[in-house]
Amino acid sequence: MSTAQASPDKYNQVREDIAKAFPNEEYDDGSFAPVVLRLAWHASGTYDGKQKNGGSDGATMRHKSEAEDPANAGLEHARNFLNPIKEKHAWISHADLWTLAGCVAVEHMGGPHINWTGGRRDKANEVDCPPQGRLPDAALGKDHVLDVFVSRMGFTVQETVALIGAHTVGRCHADRSGFDGPWTYNPTRFSNQFYKLLLNVTWVEKKWDGPKQFVDEDEGEIMMLPTDMALLEEPFRQYVELYAKDQQKFFDDFASAFLTLIELGMAKRGKL
Repeated sequence: MSTAQASPDKYNQVREDIAKAFPNEEYDDGSFAPVVLRLAWHASGTYDGKQKNGGSDGATMRHKSEAEDPANAGLEHARNFLNPIKEKHAWISHADLWTLAGCVAVEHMGGPHINWTGGRRDKANEVDCPPQGRLPDAALGKDHVLDVFVSRMGFTVQETVALIGAHTVGRCHADRSGFDGPWTYNPTRFSNQFYKLLLNVTWVEKKWDGPKQFVDEDEGEIMMLPTDMALLEEPFRQYVELYAKDQQKFFDDFASAFLTLIELGMAKRGKL
């Protein structure tokens, strides 16, 4: 049975198995949900609207050239986490499993339900991998954010700010991206805290041997990346302020933008 032919009940079984497996006290902050969300995001964020390639369709991060993109460092933990679920539900494609798992992760952490639909197919050849360098570079600034999200993937500025709000969960690791620390005080709860902290905390450049990043002035417990700090500039700031005030608006806009992200380049949507 192909993914597109699966019944809603089949997908619900996969959802349940993913959600049950997330809690793990031995991994990061006690949950695999944030890194699985990152996998879905990175598997989808390679789409190029002009070249009409990349994106979630194909699950090409299974192949060496994309898996070894420095921007994807550490995502083997998410892929390995999902492998037993793939083995149990062999009918689902990796591409559908990764994106479904990202949606389940958002909801599991208290975020909005995302109206995920199946129909992605796996690609077997490394030649199908997008070129490295398409994912956002956290060390860069406003122009880079606009180039990646608006010019290449086709999002609006508001959708861009909503998507970057995924930084409300998870953390960076010095041995992966080079950056280090969580963005918020509760990195396994999906909320609008990222925007509130971005606006209200006094951020200072971290004094260390690693790449440029910012930490809270008081304790240095939480951090922001240069691309996060760029959201305090125009044309982004008005939406940061909006989402800091209205969590439900953030949830609604994130659910819509994330669904668009994981469907960029899809060759076929499943019909349930």
